[in-house]
Order: sequence, then C-alpha cells, then structure tokens
Amino acid sequence: MTSHEGGCTCGAVRYRLRGDPIMVGLCHCLLCRKESGSAFVFYAQWRIEDFSVTGDFATFEGRSFCPQCGSRLFNLTDTLAEIRIGSLDAAPTMFTPDTEGWVKRREHWLEPVAHAAQFTEDPVASGTIAQ
Repeated sequence: MTSHEGGCTCGAVRYRLRGDPIMVGLCHCLLCRKESGSAFVFYAQWRIEDFSVTGDFATFEGRSFCPQCGSRLFNLTDTLAEIRIGSLDAAPTMFTPDTEGWVKRREHWLEPVAHAAQFTEDPVASGTIAQ
C-alpha cells in the first residue's frame, strides 16, 4: 500500500498517510487565501483512519498547525484528514487537483485546472463532495 509522510518546517509534528487520497483540490475561498497567505490552498483528503500524527499541534477554528514554527498542516474531522499538500515531504507530488472550489475568487491570471470539476463556491456545500 502506498504511504505518504509529511510534517512541519521544524520537524516537531510529523504525520503519515496510508493509501491514495479520496479527493485532491484547490480552494480559492477567502479563509484559505488568508490562512495560506497565497492565492489558493492545494489540499488532499484521506479517510481519518488512514492518518496518524506524532508531536503536539495547535488548532484554530479547525485548522491545525505547528505551535513552534507555525507551519500549516491539516484540518481534521471525525471522518477526514485534509492535508496541505505543501507539508508533504515529497515535492513535487504526483497529485493533480480533481476539484477546484470557490472559482469566483480565483485570480484572473490563473487558468482553470484542466479536467478538474469547477465549483463557483464550496464543493462540499454543493452536495457533490462527501464531508
């Protein structure tokens, strides 16, 4: 089975993922832009049972990060681990977005991701993406 590892910049928080993600996406929403300091967030979701973590992390409004170095890492729910792709050890990754959300806020100079489902707002709220 495929596995992926990642963590924060200082190494205090490490995580491991088993298997392939169930979804890979880009999000252009205001919250993702603000928390990343970038034009979008590149993320992937795994089932929570395929995720493990070591080290102490902090969470603010569902978004987890390393309290020592501040690296943004993941969002955890009862069923999903949503990982910030930039926190994986492998770069570049083999992942390509299959979903692009909040495209109404996408920068005008960014092209839509070819073959990715496009959502004006939140793909989860649209009912087409599982939570």
